[in-house]
Amino acid sequence: MASESSFDIVSKVDKQEVSNALNQASKEVEQRYDFRGVGASIDFSGEKILIKANTEERARAVLDVFESKLVKRGISLKSLDAGEPYASGKEYRIESSVKEGIEQDQAKKISKLIRDEAGKGVKATIQGDELRVSSKSRDDLQDVIALLKGADLEVDLQFVNYR
Repeated sequence: MASESSFDIVSKVDKQEVSNALNQASKEVEQRYDFRGVGASIDFSGEKILIKANTEERARAVLDVFESKLVKRGISLKSLDAGEPYASGKEYRIESSVKEGIEQDQAKKISKLIRDEAGKGVKATIQGDELRVSSKSRDDLQDVIALLKGADLEVDLQFVNYR
């Protein structure tokens, strides 16, 4: 009798890589000529990333620099939750955060997608902020991974604990 095989679907971000991308973006903003004298800055305060500049366009440009640094470090932009620029006094701000874990509604969508598209022997269980997919057939599990990689989901997924 074949035993059950399984893997976990998670959404995790390497905090150190985010920190490195933030430091690189901060240095670039300080050094770039087009950001001189416009009060442009990018700061990380605990959970939030705060971008400041004197115009909305400059704030978006700083966000663009930060996004390019994230991509170079292999972090998906799906993990970045960037807000809209808003005026605060004489400056514009953008508050962003890094998303980790799979939210309940996203987990339900993924689980439904697996139920609808995969074979009958595949089960998806929601466990907190991750999902466990199990099946007797390893080929079915490979198909589920391929299905999820091809699906257009709003969350960055990693597949771990494949056994």
